[in-house]
Amino acid sequence: MDFHPKDLPIFKTYDLKDEKDASDAVIDMIDLGFSNRKEGFKVLMPKKTKLAKRIGYSVTTGVNFELRKNNETRDIKYWTYHHDNDHYAIVLISNKVLEELGF
Repeated sequence: MDFHPKDLPIFKTYDLKDEKDASDAVIDMIDLGFSNRKEGFKVLMPKKTKLAKRIGYSVTTGVNFELRKNNETRDIKYWTYHHDNDHYAIVLISNKVLEELGF
């Protein structure tokens, strides 16, 4: 990987506190769409390992499930990384858009 996920263009950032916030963020991401824009989405999670794992799992599986349910392309790339001292982050972006951006 020649870049860091934080370098990708971000359309919207979600600061999530629990799994309920994660499901709301997933629905919002699906409504906004992945393939019709040149940016991705960033999800910030508290740096509590068990909570972050549950939120991350809810987001990634939720996005895939909702895309499949809506018969949309499920070609989404995502990266998880340490965002700052208080947050982990997940960046999600369409693979097609990622290739168009030259990454």
